[in-house]
Amino acid sequence: MDNIYILDEPTTGLHAADIEKVISILESIVDKGNTVIIIEHNTDVMKLADYIIDIGPDGGTKGGEVVFMGTPKQMIESADTITAKYLRKE
Repeated sequence: MDNIYILDEPTTGLHAADIEKVISILESIVDKGNTVIIIEHNTDVMKLADYIIDIGPDGGTKGGEVVFMGTPKQMIESADTITAKYLRKE
């Protein structure tokens, strides 16, 4: 199919069971050869990503810079960002 889908916070306000349904739908879209780009704060969704681009170091005027690029595993193991701390559950 080769389509690109860009989603902004698709899990906001959803119950955990509904988030699992969204993840399943997103995986099926990718399995069909599409690309999904997600702006997301849900750590369960972030951990399933192929690649993360973390923008920070904070929000608003204290943000806007790329503070990390890599896999979720790389982020958990080595990144020193607010997002990495959440992924590690610190």
